[in-house]
Amino acid sequence: MFFLLLFFLIISTLANPNVIRMTLPKSKTNEKTNKQLVTLSVTEDKKFYVDKEQVGFDGLEALLLSKMNPAKDLTVIIRIPATMQVQDLVDVLQIGVRNKLKFVIATSPG
Repeated sequence: MFFLLLFFLIISTLANPNVIRMTLPKSKTNEKTNKQLVTLSVTEDKKFYVDKEQVGFDGLEALLLSKMNPAKDLTVIIRIPATMQVQDLVDVLQIGVRNKLKFVIATSPG
């Protein structure tokens, strides 16, 4: 019985279905926030996910705006691979500038 429990504990730590795996840019300092968040993940093949919901770039702005409730202080965390071009990041950030959204770029400790 103990081995069965141990097996499930090990497997549950290895399998994390809530994360889209990617290599984030490195940063010397990392700040953490306790605000309400919306996660925008961009994969290396330019697929966009808003809170694990896949969306095309054309529908990205509308989906982000639907998640933003004016009464809440929401922040969008952008998870974009370090290997992506800067223009891909700028295209996403322009959505935030147009709609006055708070964007933060996720990094990994480096």
